[in-house]
Amino acid sequence: IAGPDSAETQEQTIETALAAKEAGSTGLRGGAFKPRTSPYTFQGMGEEGLKLLRKAGDMVELPIVTEVLDVEDLDLVCEYTDMIQIGARNMQNFPFLTACAKTMKPIMLKRHYGASLRDWLGAAEYILLEGNNKLILCERGVSVPHTHRSTSRFLIDLQVVPALQEISHLPIVVDPSHATFWRPWVPSLAKACVAVGSNGLMMEVHPKPKEAAVDPLQAIDYETFGSLVIQLKEIGKACNIDVGN
Repeated sequence: IAGPDSAETQEQTIETALAAKEAGSTGLRGGAFKPRTSPYTFQGMGEEGLKLLRKAGDMVELPIVTEVLDVEDLDLVCEYTDMIQIGARNMQNFPFLTACAKTMKPIMLKRHYGASLRDWLGAAEYILLEGNNKLILCERGVSVPHTHRSTSRFLIDLQVVPALQEISHLPIVVDPSHATFWRPWVPSLAKACVAVGSNGLMMEVHPKPKEAAVDPLQAIDYETFGSLVIQLKEIGKACNIDVGN
């Protein structure tokens, strides 16, 4: 699943969707409502961003996944998206999980950066309990007391992939972009995610990564993504894994 962290313009969104499709992606990601650490930064385009994502998804015939932040926006987001993304900060907002589940839309549930596997699966049960079994789990990095550099806010918990697969039927994808928060590391960690058996990956791709309105340090460009997908498929073959990106 690939695309920009946030829809910014029609040109950027459609161009990125075309590049993602050409490289072999099976889904288009993009944000319209952005939970930012600072209230003074770009918060997304709202409904206009949803319209851009829907247009791009339809044009390249890819389903779109986008995050919803608040139950008040749930109906609006459901009008445009194919899959609801529940972000890490909302993982244990249980009434919100229940409301999302009741839409019967497919859901991607991101792991909170401080959550154990037990916490994560407990949150997933709130969705499954409503009869919505169209659920994917997404590992996006855990918080630790130290990192290798100040821009690496989280570390990918590679061990959680086989651990989850031992005790759950739910598919798991990994988001190396948000975990590393550092563009040069994304390809290496993406390869590691495939090698440990991840069912898929979600990565940020942007035409001009350094100029991205959100998280310019982590998005990769089209050329890098295209060549990376080829390598990921080779790793998948070697590990007898069918890779979807």
